[in-house]
Amino acid sequence: WLLTTWGCIVFSGPYAWANFSILALGVWAVAQRDSVDAISMFLVGLLATIFLDIIHISIFYPRANLSDTKRFSAGMAILSLLLKPFSCCLIYPMYQERGGFLGPSQERSAYQTIDSPEVPADPFGGPEGRGQGAQEY
Repeated sequence: WLLTTWGCIVFSGPYAWANFSILALGVWAVAQRDSVDAISMFLVGLLATIFLDIIHISIFYPRANLSDTKRFSAGMAILSLLLKPFSCCLIYPMYQERGGFLGPSQERSAYQTIDSPEVPADPFGGPEGRGQGAQEY
């Protein structure tokens, strides 16, 4: 967030909206640790801002009257852009842990498929089910 804030000195408007909305999605993804939707929206949004930042910086980079502040701000925006693919590489394993569709889920379902070779345990099996006679009262 600090690099985005410093980058907003020169690149305001759409650059700020895109990056701060992705920051909000990141906070949501951290707050709801079991939500696949939160982490997937954060990952897709982060990938989208990579392309949007490339376009925005290439179009609106100040070519004339570069003061030290503008040069610093543009440098921080470029550094933020360079670190985003690394952030995606860190977010993707979390996406898979939460059950993302690009990898196998770590959870084992309580349901059993029809063609499974395992024999399910009899949930109603009492002493009658094990070959013993019924108890008389």
